[in-house]
Amino acid sequence: MSSLFDVSSSFEPSADLAPCLSLHESACGCRFHSRRLFSGLLVAGCALSLNVWADGVEVGDRSLATQLAPAQEIESMAAQQYQQMLKQAAAQNALAPPGHPQLRRLRYLAQRMIPFVGSPNLRSTPRASQWRWEVNLIASKQVNAFCMPGGKIAFYTGILEQLALSDDEVAAVMGHEIAHAMREHARERMGKQMATRGAIELGSALFGLKGVGRMAADMGGNLLALKFGRDDESEADKIGLDLAARAGYDPRAGVSLWQKMSRASRGGSLQWLSTHPAGDTRIQDIEVNLPAVAPLYARAPRPAEAFGPPSPR
Repeated sequence: MSSLFDVSSSFEPSADLAPCLSLHESACGCRFHSRRLFSGLLVAGCALSLNVWADGVEVGDRSLATQLAPAQEIESMAAQQYQQMLKQAAAQNALAPPGHPQLRRLRYLAQRMIPFVGSPNLRSTPRASQWRWEVNLIASKQVNAFCMPGGKIAFYTGILEQLALSDDEVAAVMGHEIAHAMREHARERMGKQMATRGAIELGSALFGLKGVGRMAADMGGNLLALKFGRDDESEADKIGLDLAARAGYDPRAGVSLWQKMSRASRGGSLQWLSTHPAGDTRIQDIEVNLPAVAPLYARAPRPAEAFGPPSPR
């Protein structure tokens, strides 16, 4: 991959990547990506006082719909699409090199947060402890970030620059996206769509509807995605606060993040807001969950390194 990095680039993934990159509604050879380091971080997290794991937000069991979609195939597809996206970005000089300060920032935050995906109250998929987590930064004006199935994280420079995110606010974004992956929201959505499509197509075959059944199945899947997408977003907000607090980042930044999002959205459409609707209700929901994570933040060791938003250009 090219070592050049053009911060003025506005990377756009090719059309064939769009389906996989949208799953989070539902995606370097550094030490960070090795299972050995992840395991070491997990052990270190478990070695902390049991009080660190206590308290926190309450979430239900993961949906049984996840069992309808094959995890390994979904994660393999995500990994392939993620690598394809990185190659495309590198070809456009839009992939940040390992030494880039904002990429170092993102990877540092991820290293602090990922060990806590195993916190019992968060009910993550056990598969998350085996994932080869990756974090990359791509030059694009889009205000966007995502975590694909299997722990493949990407931030666009636009979300860091346009919103001038503090470390605490970046933690809120990253925790939210990690939550989508660890709770297998993409797999759940795909399972529900498969179930809906199968049921409708069976009915259409019985009644001779043929093509009408396929159309209805597709529409049914989209409607289910919209309904459960809202639930997933609320859950990801809640879990993101928990992860950030455990990692030593102020969970109250979840409120300031969405206040910034709301202000920025008045000036135009933001990519992240297309799948992460903002509003007063969302901020109120975050505020309701702050008391549950405040003790976690109070006990958590503070980060040894502090960064900050990119310098204005």
